[in-house]
Amino acid sequence: MLETQPITFAEACEYVRQYHRHHLPPQGHKFSIAVADQDKVVGVVIVGRPVARHLDNGRTLEVIRCCTDGTKNAASMLYATAWRAARAMGYRRLITYTLIEEPGTSLRAAGWKTLYQTKGGSWNRSSRPRLDRHPTGQKTLWEII
Repeated sequence: MLETQPITFAEACEYVRQYHRHHLPPQGHKFSIAVADQDKVVGVVIVGRPVARHLDNGRTLEVIRCCTDGTKNAASMLYATAWRAARAMGYRRLITYTLIEEPGTSLRAAGWKTLYQTKGGSWNRSSRPRLDRHPTGQKTLWEII
C-alpha cells in the first residue's frame, strides 16, 4: 500500500540523482514529499519557486522534480499530495512542465489541466551563460488551481 511520508531535500535529491530520466537534482526547494511502499521509497516530488521569473508571483509554486521508480499510481499520488500541501500553505496555484512526448497521465489523474505548449529553447544568454544539461525542446505547461 502506498503512503506519503516526509523526506529531506538531500534525500529527495539523491533519489532524483538515481532515478530521474533526464534531470539532475535542483538547487533548492520549498518542500519535498516521498511516497513509499511499506518501507521502500518509490518516488519523490520536489516543489519550489517557479523557474520562470514572470510566473513567480508569491502565490504560485512549481513541481520542479517528480520522480518514481515506475510504481503504479506513485506519480499521481505525489502530484495530488504536493497540491494539497501547497494549498495548505496558502498557495493558489501549482505548475509543472512535462516534455512534449510525455502524455501527462499522472497529472490528469491528479486533477491537473494543460495550459499550453512552450516553444522550448535554452536559458543560455550572453549576459548570463548557462550550460544546458536538460532537454531544451518543447514542453507542456500544466497547472492546478
